[in-house]
Amino acid sequence: MTISVVIPVFNEQNSINCAISRLNDCEIVVSDCNGRTLDIIASEKVIKVMTLKGRGVQMNKGAEAATGDILLFLHCDTKLPENWRESVVKCMETSDYGAFMLGIDNKRPVFRIIEFFSNIRCRLTRIPYGDQAIFMKKECFHGYKHYRIFEDFRLMQDAKRAGLKFGLINKKVQTSARRWEKEGVLLTTFRNWYLTLRYLSGVHPDNLKTHYGDTR
Repeated sequence: MTISVVIPVFNEQNSINCAISRLNDCEIVVSDCNGRTLDIIASEKVIKVMTLKGRGVQMNKGAEAATGDILLFLHCDTKLPENWRESVVKCMETSDYGAFMLGIDNKRPVFRIIEFFSNIRCRLTRIPYGDQAIFMKKECFHGYKHYRIFEDFRLMQDAKRAGLKFGLINKKVQTSARRWEKEGVLLTTFRNWYLTLRYLSGVHPDNLKTHYGDTR
C-alpha cells in the first residue's frame, strides 16, 4: 500500500522544510491557503496545492491531489516516530482508519499526564485527535466537514459511526507544545475539554471557534 502525507499549512515557513525532510518513501502533499509556505518549499517532489482558507478545505483539496492508497493527515509541527510507514501499512492490513498515540515534545511532567489521559480517551472512544497523525484508506475518505474547528474529530466520528475498523499504533508521535506554552497548560487543557463537551452536547463547532484562538 502506498501512503500520501497531506500537510495543511498556514504561515509555516519556518518549519515546513524540516517537516518534509523527516518524511520518506511516501507522497507528500502540502496544502496552503495563502502561498507563503509553498513559496519556500525546497523539494521538487512535493505536490503543492493552493486553496481557500480553512483547515478542512485544505485537507479536502490535499486529499483530492493525493494518489496513495492511504491518506495520512499530518500537522506541520508533529513528528512521526521511527519506522512510521511500516507501522501504518501493518495497521491498515486489519483496519480502515487509525492514528498514533499522542506524545508532546516537552519534558515537563505535566505533559506526561496529558498524554496519559488523552491516550486512554482515544482507546476507549476510538476517536483520535488531529495531532495524533490520523490516517485512513482513501477509499473510505469522504471528506472533511466544513467546520472552523473539530474537523478531525468529526471525520473520526463519522468513520466510527460508519462501522469502520479502528487501529491505534502503539508508538507516539511528538507534537509541539507551542500552543500550551503560549496560552498556558491549564488554560489550554481545560478549554479543550470544555469545547469538546460543548461540541458533544450538540453545539455547532462554528459557534465555538471564538473560544479557540488563532486557528484559520
